[in-house]
Amino acid sequence: MRRTWGRIISDRRVVGGFLLILQLVIVMYGVGWMSGRWYWGPRLLTVLSLVIVIWLVRKYDNPTYKITWIIIILLLPLFGGLFYLFWGNTPFNRARTRHKYEPGAPDFTIYRRTPATERLARAYPRHAPRAHYIEALVGMPAWDNTEARYFRVGEEMFASMCEELWLAKRFIFLEYFIIEEGVMWDTILDILQVKVREGVDVRVIYDDVGSIATLPKHYDRYLATLGIRAVRFNRFVPTLNTYLNYRNHRKMMIIDGNVSYMGGINLADEYINQKVRFGHWKDTGIMLRGEGTANMTALFLQMWQYVTGEPVPPLNAYLPSVKLPAEGYVQPFADSPLDDLNVGESSYLQIISTAREYVYITTPYLVLDNEMITALTIAAQSGIDVRILTPGIPDKKLVYLITRSYYQQLHRAGVKIYEYRPGFLHAKSIVSDDDAAIVGTINMDFRSFFLHFECATCFYNSPVVGAVKKDILDMISVSRQIDDAWLHKVPWLRSIAASVLRLFAPLL
Repeated sequence: MRRTWGRIISDRRVVGGFLLILQLVIVMYGVGWMSGRWYWGPRLLTVLSLVIVIWLVRKYDNPTYKITWIIIILLLPLFGGLFYLFWGNTPFNRARTRHKYEPGAPDFTIYRRTPATERLARAYPRHAPRAHYIEALVGMPAWDNTEARYFRVGEEMFASMCEELWLAKRFIFLEYFIIEEGVMWDTILDILQVKVREGVDVRVIYDDVGSIATLPKHYDRYLATLGIRAVRFNRFVPTLNTYLNYRNHRKMMIIDGNVSYMGGINLADEYINQKVRFGHWKDTGIMLRGEGTANMTALFLQMWQYVTGEPVPPLNAYLPSVKLPAEGYVQPFADSPLDDLNVGESSYLQIISTAREYVYITTPYLVLDNEMITALTIAAQSGIDVRILTPGIPDKKLVYLITRSYYQQLHRAGVKIYEYRPGFLHAKSIVSDDDAAIVGTINMDFRSFFLHFECATCFYNSPVVGAVKKDILDMISVSRQIDDAWLHKVPWLRSIAASVLRLFAPLL
């Protein structure tokens, strides 16, 4: 019994959840106490809620997100306004984090090679707006002279990572949402320790909440004893505020500035099917070798400055030293929740709206705003072959219920929906017309689009585009298509419950 209680008390999730609930109870009790003693107390709180509702209506924010908060505030006029001040996307909450994260566009003029955005625009004018959009908003240009490889499963990517890590001579940068002790991480850690002894600069960024159940609290200190410079992103402090929602969902590995990896694959055993949790774990990733790695290196160094306060060193010491002529262009980029830009979703929307023949999408979670639903339905109704793949076995049942709630609306518009029967589909990708694709960490849900730090790579007329398409078609061959018969079997109570949950989807 003592051991059981000891595990419970030492579990940061349990302690954090208890402290958050305790704070919520204190706030509600305080409001109730004030209401019983101050005649004007309840009226002032109601006025506060009304003012916040009016402010939300005027606010430049996603309409679905605003509607969710307006419903909560109107249902709970005494508490709703206070809840929004604590948890809402207010300037105060964002400013607490934003003041530390103001990355400027990296200076590639010190690099002996010129970015290829303008060459891409001349060669493929149809892709020019998207390439210019990403470069203008994020400062990440397109590159040629980059060899690209697509991995269909985590096992393939893990094997490649280990091979390249053994070849590292100067530095290794890792930035991941989840790290978990096991076959995958322990193997990588063994290599990192050898490389540290060889004088290689090894740095690790991991998300504190993403790894809260998989790593000890002060694991960064343990890594420091091994000579690895490690930091936890946005440390979990259980207080009523929204900036705890701003998680680092990126997954990147950069080796010597010449080789880089990105995708949905975290450093944990289920991602390479060493641990079976939800059937076969289907995930994907990419490797870049050459000039395109420059963007990922710059993104990592920007994040390192954000979490450590150290200034970004001169980029010329970290940029690629190899040039590999290859077909097509690549453009790694990132998205942040701390600005008024929505680069991830907008890049998806651009591909969907400019498609001529087809758009195929894979996502583990499907929680859409009105803009995305409109884009998908217009494309399908215009004769574009629109297909979306989601998991057959979910990892989060509540979110899965919301995901399925969109099926009927999309199906009626002509969107083809498939569920991957062998297990859990964690891949995040979109491909269109044999000439454009995006592979990265961006789910089609509110958290990825609005609350997480994300990253992805856009491919233009690259062999990776064909590889992504083929992989998706292979997935479709072992998937179940959602049709009228399936939709008619959905219990009406489940359908109603899902519709109610959708009202609060932006907060899940």
